[in-house]
Amino acid sequence: MKLAVLAGDGIGPEIVAQAVRVLEALKADGLPIELEYGLIGGCAVDATGEPYPEATHRLASQADAILLGAVGGPKYDALPRHQRPERGLLSIRKELNLFANLRPAILYPELASASSLKYDVVAGLDILIVRELTGDIYFGEPRGIDIRDGHRVGFNTMIYSESEILRIAHVAFQAARKRQKKLCSIDKMNVLECTQLWRDIVTEVAKDYPDVTISHMLVDNAAMQLVRNPKQFDVMVTGNMFGDILSDEASMLTGSIGMLPSASLDQNNKGLYEPIHGSAPDIAGKDLANPLATILSVAMMLRYTFNHEESAYRIEQAIRKVLASGLRTKDIAEPNMPVVGTKAMGDAVLSLL
Repeated sequence: MKLAVLAGDGIGPEIVAQAVRVLEALKADGLPIELEYGLIGGCAVDATGEPYPEATHRLASQADAILLGAVGGPKYDALPRHQRPERGLLSIRKELNLFANLRPAILYPELASASSLKYDVVAGLDILIVRELTGDIYFGEPRGIDIRDGHRVGFNTMIYSESEILRIAHVAFQAARKRQKKLCSIDKMNVLECTQLWRDIVTEVAKDYPDVTISHMLVDNAAMQLVRNPKQFDVMVTGNMFGDILSDEASMLTGSIGMLPSASLDQNNKGLYEPIHGSAPDIAGKDLANPLATILSVAMMLRYTFNHEESAYRIEQAIRKVLASGLRTKDIAEPNMPVVGTKAMGDAVLSLL
């Protein structure tokens, strides 16, 4: 199991360090894990001038999977757009063709009171958002800022090809088959022709999956329904921009964005695994970050890329037991609860692994 480890910026090195400790423990138990380290994001810009240097691309291309922490920080905001840390993240997704992003939003019973919604609205929540990751307005051309009639004009292009929609639709339907056999496709077909095509193709693909119930919802309604009645959803599939927004919204239903992992997969299930939160530079180096989403990303890696369900289950059960014991990092702690730091939370997971 050849893993490329890209810690990145901000709290990235701290949370990845705890995930690596879990990997090393599994390696001691006999899993043939090999780790190699590289740079991405702001730290790569500092070292090489590029957010996704060629050496990192070679490392990631040769690895079976990639574990990534987080990228970005305010110190890089004034850089030219092609040098900003976020371009490194977009580049690795595009260069490795990691088109399918899986973002589970699961509410652990112990954290139900940490959600901003009422207990009965979120108790038992378990949603999987399937987001197309290499197309849409983030990559569409033409794009830029021009001067037109003496005024600055910014423009981007929302574009999807039939083949891009087909492949993400199949991923979503196959995921739904393994769950409750319900799939909701999110679009804005009443305004955007691009997403009318999305709905048309998803409807066509549904004929190949007669055992899965398909529904469609406009993105603005979906955003409202996620906070009104989130348990109506099982699997949701949508494009890059809508998925970016909706998955962050769904994360807060679970009590903290610090609890949610993600997988970005290619057609052969090679994947990049990362927590969905950002680099949180305001708490970097203070031993405050929650490492659980990164450790859960390791569990997803073992499940989806390496088909090692036993190890994935061990990690998830260890985290459930840690939460049941009452240990909390600051982001998921209720008033008057004892709070532990990043390393102490890692210690606790290892002790129960």
